[in-house]
Amino acid sequence: MDGAGGFSLDRPNAPAVLLLHGVGDTPASLRYLAEALHAEGYAVEVPLLPGHGRTLRDFSAVTADAWYDAAREALRSLLARREWVAIAGLSMGGALSARLAADDALGDAVRAVVLLAPYLVPPAFVRAAARLSRAWGVVMPYVNTQDPRSIQDEVERARALGYGAMTPSALRALVATADAARGALPHITAPTLVVLSRHDNRVAAASAERAFGRIGAADKRMLWRDIGGHILPVDHGRDEVFDATLDWLAMHGGVERRAVPRIRSSRG
Repeated sequence: MDGAGGFSLDRPNAPAVLLLHGVGDTPASLRYLAEALHAEGYAVEVPLLPGHGRTLRDFSAVTADAWYDAAREALRSLLARREWVAIAGLSMGGALSARLAADDALGDAVRAVVLLAPYLVPPAFVRAAARLSRAWGVVMPYVNTQDPRSIQDEVERARALGYGAMTPSALRALVATADAARGALPHITAPTLVVLSRHDNRVAAASAERAFGRIGAADKRMLWRDIGGHILPVDHGRDEVFDATLDWLAMHGGVERRAVPRIRSSRG
């Protein structure tokens, strides 16, 4: 798909941030955030995860392991080249980021984590659909998942490059990814910022609060937004999301902010 590929915004010897997109979406959903980070002085890597940005046929053969392996390799490569590395992920990318931050071999080297609307607790109907997906998948190779509430900004909604559909294998992989990430939360030690919208149509507030409570990092903060939907980096109020992200990275060893910080650390 034109415009759906992964991309890098380089700055030699600069602190680096790995950005991970959500399920059925593409790195384009993180382009504005990547550019904000780069303008502030970071090198940025935004890989295209397996099965995404191509066709629904590609999306019908995905696995949770393939997604995690791709994200882990991207992090490993970045850590080999940079002294300071942070991770930020959106939705399912947030779940992958949480799991990476708890990775036995790589997690201790991650300096900061930002989880944007992380998909960590699939609701009961999603779990049921995933459990029965091999049966209904025989007659329904994909289901429409488009929801205008995910991106409230009409202009950005029209520009979105996501599939707007879910395949049986992708649904199973999504639930498995969320479950693995939720189990990893207590093992995260890097400072962690979680940003959510009160109007999120994919992540329930109560489950998000419980998941946040499980994060093991001593320095963690939950920031609620009153505008925007699930895809925070392209929706209304995205500049404030970018500022919060930049503030969090700066206070944990990243690039010093040019603007006055709007966010503070919260321990415990």
